[in-house]
Amino acid sequence: MTEQVSEQVSEQVSEQRRGDLFDPACPTRQLLDRIGGKWESMAIKVLAAEMPGEIRFAELRRRIPGISQKMLSQTLRSLERDGLVGRRVQPTVPPAVHYSLTPLGQSLDGPLAVLRDWAESHMHAIESARTAYDGRETA
Repeated sequence: MTEQVSEQVSEQVSEQRRGDLFDPACPTRQLLDRIGGKWESMAIKVLAAEMPGEIRFAELRRRIPGISQKMLSQTLRSLERDGLVGRRVQPTVPPAVHYSLTPLGQSLDGPLAVLRDWAESHMHAIESARTAYDGRETA
């Protein structure tokens, strides 16, 4: 009898951790919003390519076309806050700042790669659907 109660409590705790993606205050939803952004996924991809090494801020910016210095700073700060990116400041003049993926960030690279692969392999179908939709809108 106690094993059944224990299993029920375990299932309830698991459900509570999962959150409610339809609730804007859900921590899981907030995290998915953040890691689902284009700049975050690009930064993680570039940092993953450097593993196990580090990369400096200016080099990261060069490898992510179109990102501004301010947006890269904000992106890296949010990824660091979430524990996905590590930051090391080298005490030089000016200071050299190095970034790398943490083990948690490395664990995210695989799922993001699967999503990128899906997007690339289905892009033709998506473009066809968009063209068909846009054709209906103008008719």
